[in-house]
Amino acid sequence: MIVSKARGVPAVGDRAAFTDEKVRLDVGGADAQPGGSKEAPAGEATPALGDNGTARDMPLISILMAVYEPRMDWLEQQLDSLNAQTYPNLRLYVRDDSSPTVPFEAIQALVRQRITAFPFTIDRNEQNLGSTKTFERLTAEGEGDYFAYCDQDDVWLPEKLSVSIKQIGSAGLLCGDMLLIDAAGKTIGRSITELYPRLKFLAGAGLSDCLVYRNFVIGCTMLMRSDIAKAAIPFAHSMVHDHYLAWYCALEHDIAVADRPLLLYRRHGACQTGILTGIVTKQDYLDRHLGGFLTRVSELSERAGGEALKQAAQWAQARCDNALRKKGAVKRLWSLRRVNRATTMFEIIGLRLPEGLFRLAIKMIRSGRI
Repeated sequence: MIVSKARGVPAVGDRAAFTDEKVRLDVGGADAQPGGSKEAPAGEATPALGDNGTARDMPLISILMAVYEPRMDWLEQQLDSLNAQTYPNLRLYVRDDSSPTVPFEAIQALVRQRITAFPFTIDRNEQNLGSTKTFERLTAEGEGDYFAYCDQDDVWLPEKLSVSIKQIGSAGLLCGDMLLIDAAGKTIGRSITELYPRLKFLAGAGLSDCLVYRNFVIGCTMLMRSDIAKAAIPFAHSMVHDHYLAWYCALEHDIAVADRPLLLYRRHGACQTGILTGIVTKQDYLDRHLGGFLTRVSELSERAGGEALKQAAQWAQARCDNALRKKGAVKRLWSLRRVNRATTMFEIIGLRLPEGLFRLAIKMIRSGRI
């Protein structure tokens, strides 16, 4: 698949398209030893930086990549796009979340083969921890000034990190939009908002309150100050890592939004996130959606205070009580409708629909039709 060359987007799967000799470092991935952590030693930096300094004078960005059961051709394309980044001071950390069928040795070999422009470290969890805990471990072990969180199956534009470091400014975190491709690499959209029409990117200060309820920060677009990310450990168990890190950052720092999409996001059947993912029945909605939100608010309340979290806790409990048909629950939930009028109305009405109509409503919400 070829994306418009006029926009500087290389062909997916075309290795030559991801080569930029100006940023290549002489790094010997083949020097890594078998077993355990694999690290390629750094060589001499040879990027063209002009007269203002060398790569080592620039902030170090560590790319943090969690992998699990990767499809190897997609992983190769992702790694090639990392290797072609025009930003010169990089390091890569890869951690396999104990993939059961993809041999760790195969992942090691591919990383050694494809990453030649900067040092890397690759390791494996002894048992499956899930993506959030794996990214927490990567955050704990990563070094550098900034962290760029990375999935295993996307394609980064060569300028992604160069643009991100310029546009983050004094903010604690930068996020942004994405171009969309399907499993075969075919272009299916020019913005993630085509998939999720309700998604609105927000920038500035004081965004932690809204991030309690809804996330707009997509992990693979994130560049985050490492000191803030490390201070956020341990991550909340009930939240995806990007959502939690965005909320934590927004407590005291600004969030910035990039002025253009900087990666190709691969949309396929195994994607982990989405609206009401895994919700089919009323019981699913109660257990996973309502129960999950109640747990989220409880975890966040242990890390921060304030009126917004107190109100969120009241709304969360009222929503659960309404789903369980507790006496007086409808009145309590309606009294808190200012938190989210649309959701409040849906749950008062929708959770009393016959099961078949409820399932239809969930499908329509997931598709963006309501």
